[in-house]
Amino acid sequence: MGKNLTEGQKLKNSIKIPLLFVLIICVVQLIQGVFGVELGYLGIHPRTFSGLVGIFLAPLIHGDFMHVISNILPFFLLLSSINYFYPRIATRSFLMIYFVTGLAVWIFARNVYHIGASGVVYGLVSFLFWNGIFRKSLKSVIISLIIVVLYSGYITGILPNQEGISWESHLIGGIIGIFTAYYFKNELEEDEVTQIAYKNRSLDGAQMKKPFFDENIFEFTKSERETMRIEAEKEALRLKELENSKDDDTVWFYDIS
Repeated sequence: MGKNLTEGQKLKNSIKIPLLFVLIICVVQLIQGVFGVELGYLGIHPRTFSGLVGIFLAPLIHGDFMHVISNILPFFLLLSSINYFYPRIATRSFLMIYFVTGLAVWIFARNVYHIGASGVVYGLVSFLFWNGIFRKSLKSVIISLIIVVLYSGYITGILPNQEGISWESHLIGGIIGIFTAYYFKNELEEDEVTQIAYKNRSLDGAQMKKPFFDENIFEFTKSERETMRIEAEKEALRLKELENSKDDDTVWFYDIS
């Protein structure tokens, strides 16, 4: 996204892809409901050749409308947030979470059909949270705190042996989200680069504050530190006098032994 976009344009661009995915999910569910067809067989069936198609289709297929409703709102909000706050890496991050999660479920999960977008949702939650840990910018930390408040209850979804729930998708999605956040942690957004540059200028133009403790407090005794301080003051005074003598014709001799 360009620098000259208004906030309204930026928000509009951020919701396009999430809205498209939500519409596709709803249409797929309508087709199942209206025509009485069951598309679960197009989900991820681990370690089977036919189950590979689920890597692409499983997040679009749900068991019923309640399953759809529980997934589309967080999916829309989380992906829109990534598009808005991390536009530089948003598309690549989403594709990595989407496809690597599906592939890992196909490799490691139980030998049943896995459907639904919840694995991707867990990946998006994890990605947004861990960005704050890895990037440490003010924006990313605030987003992480918001994620903790809104989605802390999701932690129960990764517990094993839950009837009718693909907890493997949740767990694997969360792990892939962490990996994705770490993988892209050094690709800073424009506002993060600006923040770092402003911070560096502030440090260059301001006198550094004296630390509460001397940096060598644990290396020398109090008397040794006091001796070092006195010697440092003497040396500073000598250098100052030497500097002042540059404009004087008098030749000065110093005993610095």
